[in-house]
Amino acid sequence: MTYNQDELKNLLTAVGGKENIQSLTHCVTRLRFRLLDESKVDKKAIEALSFQKGQVSQGGQYQVIIGPDVEKVYTEFNQVNQIDTDRQKSVKVVNLKKEGNIIQRLLGSLSDIFIPLLPAIIAGGLILGIRNIIGDVDFGGGTVASKSIFWNGIYEMLWLPGQAIFHFLPVGITWSVTKKLGTSQILGIVLGLTMISPQLLPPAQIGVGELLYWDLGFTQIARIGYQSQVIPAVLSALALAYLEKGLKKIIPAVVSMIFVPVLSLLAAIFLTNTIIGPFGRMIGDGIGNFVGGAITGPYAIIVAFVFGLLYAPIVMTGVHYVFQAVNLQLIATLGATPLFPLVALSNIAQASSSLAIAVFNKKVKEREVSIPATISGYLGVTEPAMYGVNLRFKFPFYCSMIGGAFATAFATAFGVLANSIGVGGLPAILSIQPKYWVPFTLAMVIAVVVPFVLTAIVYKKKEKNGEFIEEEQLEKDVTEVIDSL
Repeated sequence: MTYNQDELKNLLTAVGGKENIQSLTHCVTRLRFRLLDESKVDKKAIEALSFQKGQVSQGGQYQVIIGPDVEKVYTEFNQVNQIDTDRQKSVKVVNLKKEGNIIQRLLGSLSDIFIPLLPAIIAGGLILGIRNIIGDVDFGGGTVASKSIFWNGIYEMLWLPGQAIFHFLPVGITWSVTKKLGTSQILGIVLGLTMISPQLLPPAQIGVGELLYWDLGFTQIARIGYQSQVIPAVLSALALAYLEKGLKKIIPAVVSMIFVPVLSLLAAIFLTNTIIGPFGRMIGDGIGNFVGGAITGPYAIIVAFVFGLLYAPIVMTGVHYVFQAVNLQLIATLGATPLFPLVALSNIAQASSSLAIAVFNKKVKEREVSIPATISGYLGVTEPAMYGVNLRFKFPFYCSMIGGAFATAFATAFGVLANSIGVGGLPAILSIQPKYWVPFTLAMVIAVVVPFVLTAIVYKKKEKNGEFIEEEQLEKDVTEVIDSL
């Protein structure tokens, strides 16, 4: 599909033109504009675009919700408007004061770090989910892998991408941080590799809990690996980036190419293994234990209910990608995550409310939006359903929040855990530990039935009161006025 060039040009005009764009990136569903002056945005002009599903300003970015086709829109937008993406990446951000408080900036930055990693994380979750089915599910008389040499080989082979994505995650994080801050990405990759080096893994003959050390004579530095760790990787990459920027300011340009990479990398590696790494691991383990305790402790059902109720509004802010970091930290700390199942159930609830609109609203144009949005939502991408359907009618959004809350509370009551992160919709069951498949399936039924029924009831009531007839008549009157011009 090729998008209307006039509409792509209208989008550029609506955000204030080229001169108002500092940078443009995209995530799974949104175009993310960083603008010099958001007051120049023409919201009504954006609403008139056929490919947009909504818009929101968050963390210094003006985000236009597109849906699963966002990458194609991004590419064609740049081509049609001749946007220099390389120049955008080099432009210094000068409107930091408009980005909100320190917490908003922190959450926004974490989202930006993990957005480029999402394709790998989602793929890894699905691959490990398939691996679970092959090697960990007893279908009666043993697993698939135990009955077939071929499937046992596949089971073992699938560990390769799973390990590369999750076990070696710090490499992706350090790359993403340096990319975001505009420093040397290859140095970020090298730093990440040093954090997962086999040299940091104790040999088999070393007892449990014992460590190897680098002996410097006057002190010893423990060799600690940071496989699967999130916080240490983020902090170490930040240290590297700011060291590189600082050294470039004080080292003459004539020798900068030689000394800046060497000094910044060595300093970052030393700090990682002495201060930043151990401190980051402590913070990460603390976050993992706190969140894990909240979702598995004595008030877990209440916490899960509140999370299920509020997750959809959090998605509206655009910082929900932060939960990816929390999920990954939970997996690193606890070996599984109780949070990802709740995210998936909330997404399913959003799709179910959209499904109700698709079923009961007979208008062809409405179904052209609601049916694809519902399918997308059940596959884990909820923005089309949320912005294109539920928030437009308003009441389906609230119904989905209620349904999501009951579904997440039910899943938590049975202690549902996921081995990895996957697709946050119906395919999420592949990531769930097999022993929890039954309660999670029941929770998915709740996430489908409750929002659908509630949305249907409210829709029928509003239809009976003639509210939709008035809206249709208004649309008809507006169309007739426009046609007469």
